[in-house]
Amino acid sequence: MIRVGVNGAAGRMGSTVCEAVEADDELNLVARGDAGDSLETFVDASCDVVVDFTVAAAARTSVAWLARNGVHCVVGTTGLGADDFDAWTEASAAGGGNVLVAANFAISAVLMMRFAEMAAPFFDTAEIIELHHDAKLDAPSGTAAVTAERMATAKHAWPADPTTHETVPGARGGRGPGGIHVHSVRMRGMVAHQEVILGAAGQTLTLRQDSYSRESFMPGVVLACKRIADLPGLTRGLDPVLGL
Repeated sequence: MIRVGVNGAAGRMGSTVCEAVEADDELNLVARGDAGDSLETFVDASCDVVVDFTVAAAARTSVAWLARNGVHCVVGTTGLGADDFDAWTEASAAGGGNVLVAANFAISAVLMMRFAEMAAPFFDTAEIIELHHDAKLDAPSGTAAVTAERMATAKHAWPADPTTHETVPGARGGRGPGGIHVHSVRMRGMVAHQEVILGAAGQTLTLRQDSYSRESFMPGVVLACKRIADLPGLTRGLDPVLGL
């Protein structure tokens, strides 16, 4: 039985994680906490892994502390960057706690990002449209940012945008890695959705992923809790867990 703690348990995502852990026969929910709470709670409960859905400012220090104390961490908190990942890699090496951080735990979203990466070299242009609920504070989403990063890595030379004038400033969206345009929609009634549109002469390919509830992320979170002990150091994305 894997002993699991949830940091950010009072939030909507955190509470959904708690329910998913309690419903799984191989996992045992032994501790709950929130940003600002003492991290000793998780060590005292002998957690094997802590799932973090807090905020970047809290996760930045709590994940490093837990990893240094030998506790594995599954991180879904957004707004983190390369410096944070470097710090967690060092903490993992020092204390033995593995860290897995993913922009999206929905298996359909992980596959969508992989398919976009695979398709990128075969197309001339690409744009990303991400659509989320109207309470989301950051833009673009972590999923969109990672998708653009992976596509830009897969195809180094994307053509320049021919647009020279925007009648409405910002109409062409933001420019992500490789100059790929990213458009963020915030809409009441939505949860998390993304389209990747790729184009070449006479053809387009549209990849779309939809999450209609927070439960869509739970199979990935649960699977990460079960597999993280076998993923030393820092792992970015759910791909290794799925064998991709």
